[in-house]
Amino acid sequence: MPPDDSHERAAGAQGFTRIAGVDEVGRGPLAGPVVAAAVVLYPGRVPEGLNDSKKLTARARARLCAAIMAGARVGIGQASVAEIDALNILRASHLAMTRALDALGDADFALIDGNLLPQGLTLPARAVVGGDARSLSIAAASIVAKVTRDAIMVDLAQQHPGYGWERNAGYPTQEHRDALATLGVTPFHRRSFGPVHKILCQGISTRR
Repeated sequence: MPPDDSHERAAGAQGFTRIAGVDEVGRGPLAGPVVAAAVVLYPGRVPEGLNDSKKLTARARARLCAAIMAGARVGIGQASVAEIDALNILRASHLAMTRALDALGDADFALIDGNLLPQGLTLPARAVVGGDARSLSIAAASIVAKVTRDAIMVDLAQQHPGYGWERNAGYPTQEHRDALATLGVTPFHRRSFGPVHKILCQGISTRR
C-alpha cells in the first residue's frame, strides 16, 4: 500500500493545521552528513506518486522533489560528520530533524519517521514507525532529504575523487571500502564508524 494522509488527518482532527512530516537520510554511510527534511503539504498540491524514497528511481525522486519544493513548505537540516562522531548517529539524526523543523519555522505538529522523538522538540509530535511508507508528508520529506544528500555527496566526490561517492553516496560499497584501504580517510569520513576506525588503527594515511 502506498502512503496516505491518515496520520495527517488524525492530527488535523486534534486541531492542528500545519502538520510537518519529518525524515532523515544518511544513517548508514561511512562518509558525509546526515540530512533531514520537514515538509508541510498543502491540500490540492500533493504530487502524485509520493512514496518512500528508497522505493523510487533517481529520476522519479528528482521529479517529485522539484514538485514538492514548488508546492509545499520545506525545511532542511543537517548534522555534520564531526557532530555524528561526537554525538552518535541516532542523536545526530535527531539533531538534523530538529534543525529541519527550525528551518521550516511554522509547523504546529510533527510526524517523525521512526520509533523515537528527538529531544528538544518545541512542538507536539508523534513518532511513526515506517512513516516514509505510511504518511504522505513523511514520504515527501524522505524524498527531499535523499535528493539533497545525494547532491551533497556528488559535490564532495569532486573534492575527493576515487571513493565513488557520486554513485554510492558514501555507503559502504565494495568500491568505497577498497578506496578507503588504498586512498585513506578523508575529513568527510565518520571516524566513529567501524570500517573507518579500523583503517585509522591500521595507520593508513589520511587525505586532506
